[in-house]
Amino acid sequence: MIKNVLRIALRNFRKDKWFSLINIMGLTIGITFSLFLIFYIRDELSYDRFNTNADRIYRIVTYVTEKDKNTNFTYTEAPLAFQMKKDYPEVQEAARMLKRERTLFKVGDNSFFETKLFYADSNIFRIFTAKFLEGNPNIALVEPKSVVINRTTAEKYFGKNVPAVGKTLHTVYDLYKVTGVFEDIPENTHIRYNMLISMSSDSNNYNQNWGSFDYFTYALLKPGSSQQAFQKKVDQTVAKYVKPVFDPFGVKMRFYAQPVVDIHLHSEMEREPEELGSMSYIYTFSAVAFFMLLIACINYMNLTTARSARRAKEIGIRKVTGSGRGQLIAQFLGESVLTAMAAVVLSFLLIVLLFPVFNSISGKSFSITTLLQPFNIFLMLGIGLFTGLIGGSYPAFYLSAFQPVSILKGALSKASGNINLRRTLVVLQFSISMVMLICTWIVYQQLEYMRNKDLGFDKNQVMTVVVNTGKYEPDKILAMGNDFRRLSTVADVGVGGSYPGSGNTNLNLFRFQTKTGHLDKAVECYGVDAHYFSALGIKMAAGRNFEPADTSHGTMVNESLVKHFGWNQPIGQRITFPGDTAVKDYLEVVGVVKDFNQNSLYNPIQPLLFFYGPLNNTYIMKLNPGNANKTIAQVEAVWKKYFPALPFEFKFLDEGLNSQYVADQKRGKIFASLAVLTIIITCLGLLGLTAYTTQQRQKEISVRRVLGASVGEIITLITRNYFWLALIAAAIAFPVAYYFMSKWMKAFSYSPGISALPFIVSALVIMITAILTATFHSAKAALSKPSNNLRSE
Repeated sequence: MIKNVLRIALRNFRKDKWFSLINIMGLTIGITFSLFLIFYIRDELSYDRFNTNADRIYRIVTYVTEKDKNTNFTYTEAPLAFQMKKDYPEVQEAARMLKRERTLFKVGDNSFFETKLFYADSNIFRIFTAKFLEGNPNIALVEPKSVVINRTTAEKYFGKNVPAVGKTLHTVYDLYKVTGVFEDIPENTHIRYNMLISMSSDSNNYNQNWGSFDYFTYALLKPGSSQQAFQKKVDQTVAKYVKPVFDPFGVKMRFYAQPVVDIHLHSEMEREPEELGSMSYIYTFSAVAFFMLLIACINYMNLTTARSARRAKEIGIRKVTGSGRGQLIAQFLGESVLTAMAAVVLSFLLIVLLFPVFNSISGKSFSITTLLQPFNIFLMLGIGLFTGLIGGSYPAFYLSAFQPVSILKGALSKASGNINLRRTLVVLQFSISMVMLICTWIVYQQLEYMRNKDLGFDKNQVMTVVVNTGKYEPDKILAMGNDFRRLSTVADVGVGGSYPGSGNTNLNLFRFQTKTGHLDKAVECYGVDAHYFSALGIKMAAGRNFEPADTSHGTMVNESLVKHFGWNQPIGQRITFPGDTAVKDYLEVVGVVKDFNQNSLYNPIQPLLFFYGPLNNTYIMKLNPGNANKTIAQVEAVWKKYFPALPFEFKFLDEGLNSQYVADQKRGKIFASLAVLTIIITCLGLLGLTAYTTQQRQKEISVRRVLGASVGEIITLITRNYFWLALIAAAIAFPVAYYFMSKWMKAFSYSPGISALPFIVSALVIMITAILTATFHSAKAALSKPSNNLRSE
């Protein structure tokens, strides 16, 4: 029977090559890009699961509640890990990681800046899984000035297949001994590291301060331990050690044991070490993958039922000669599955070709190895089987139900299948395409708005240069800044401990005077010099800029801080420090700057406080218009004068700011690509459907032409149904798209809102595309000679 099904299916494929080609093309596109989305989703869901004990690893995070603000961040205090291991028997291991600043390492002539670099406790590899190629993971990070590196870093400094353990890495002022080499950590992890330095190398390693937050803290629980029970123990730690420190200032602290496998998709913490994903995108891409397959299946259903009259006599004769309905169902399902499997084979080849393109868009690193994983092979076969059965189910049951007497009398020869079902399926296709177009338009509209919004400072022609030697060198920093200012290509040079978009601000606790009394509040702050605001084009709102005499007490604030504390006269306001009852140390406001976006547009502008700090390590240079290469060369020459051993590196501020939205840009590109592909699949289906519709109505069209109907009237007759179907689809798509995009835009503190334009244009695009697609075959039918079609009448 199977052999017979295959023989008939292949015969039908050869008999109607156009129909088969459209079906296979539609299914190939649908399956290919559904698989890409499934690969993306699986990768996102797999974060941190490569760790052997992933389900027992927790990161401790901090929730801070103040009278007027809540803050959640990933850092905890230095003593927490030690205290948990000491106090709680269910904690098998507890360890810390501390982000180290970007550092230059050198071996011979090879020197590189390393950024994926952390201090780590010696037991970190008893929590996280790493395959060691050299060294012993249990003792590699015990001694001070020891470092473990990944395979790529080892090859970069020492060469391939060259032992690295026992060799040294040089920084400007220190030597580190390589005590281990581990295989590169998979990219699907919430914290990526190429190098780990022993925590004992950090001078603050034994800090017992419960008021300072700098460390990522992890706990590995013993098998069978309960997260809820552990959380109660963590709450006890807060009550015993943290509350006495912060309660006097009206600040409430709470620790939360966050499963490490939940971090990438569920965390809403500040100061994450890596870019996060989002469950909302997982749900969205899952729906899109399903709908792309559904649209491909709808095409198959539409075309197969539309051409039912072409196979009516075959079905009638087979029934008369004894074929049962089950055999006919098997035949049609077999043809459908065979078509789907042919599409799967083509999809495999297409995926291999498009992996580099998809990787560049999505930021992933898929390869043919990904495709050949047993799970993915079974997935492809399963999708082929699913698509074949779903796509062929209705045609199989519909066509097999034909009555042989009616068929052989010719009653079905004038039919073309269930027209209402086909119209419903077309409306569904149009609706999905419209929703995707609208969503894509709004995503790009939001991203464009963020790129062009006035941020309160001038981001164009601004270069940032960071000095990072591992040592405080005020004389060189001051002298180099003065040399930068003497360059003809540089308009202004400011110095700061941070700059917009860098994320390097400090969070310190201050005591502010309000209308209702004093308020202790944590505020973001950093040091700047007198040129910082002018270099960025930030305007003064009140008072004056910094002066050299402001070193001890002078401070500046932004408008948001003034509004937050209700100051009518901000100049001269004094800011003190909690616990300083004698008020020996204080800050006095000398100036107020207009608000600017220190952080991304996901966040509203927060109160900011600035110290006078002319010896910070970051230069912000406003460049004169002109030859950028010449300017860079001049700046580099000055750099080499003071730091000849350090490679010169710089960033342009606008590029750094745009990188804050790279995750949404990647997802936007994926969504835009899928929207276009959805329209292509829909058009393929419409092309085939219109071909069969005009073929069935060919004699009617010829009669109308003989009676005087123009080509335009014939085209209108065939295509007007698609206009009404597109209107119905718009009525469905508009509220669906509005609902989902309204939820998505809540993630942004600033947005242009949702206008009617994306909805109107998307509906017009679908209408015009559908009508043009249908016009192709309608015009072809209208222009054919009526005599050729009416010879038999």
